[in-house]
Amino acid sequence: MRRRKMTTTNEIADKIAGEHSLTKAQGKAIVEAVIASITQAAITGNETSLPGFGKFKVKATPEREGRNPSTGATVKIAASKKLTFAPAKALKDALNK
Repeated sequence: MRRRKMTTTNEIADKIAGEHSLTKAQGKAIVEAVIASITQAAITGNETSLPGFGKFKVKATPEREGRNPSTGATVKIAASKKLTFAPAKALKDALNK
C-alpha cells in the first residue's frame, strides 16, 4: 500500500506566497488567520461556509452508554461537541473526476 502525502500549513503558506508575490511569513500569517477564524467560529458555535470548498459545523453528541472492552463494564460517555466538515458539491465533483 502506498503512503499518501500530507499537505502541511507551511506548504499551503508557501504556495499562497508564491502565487501572490508575498513573503513566506506573510503567506503563513494568512493561513494562520484563516485557521484562527474557523476555530473562533467553532468555539462560539457558528458554522463556517467556504463556497466551493465546504462547511465546518459544530455538532453536539449526547451522553451515552458504552462498554469497557477489557472488562465488559458499562460506562457513561459524556456529552461532547465535535467539528464536522461537509464538502461542497464543487469539491466532491472535482474529487470524482
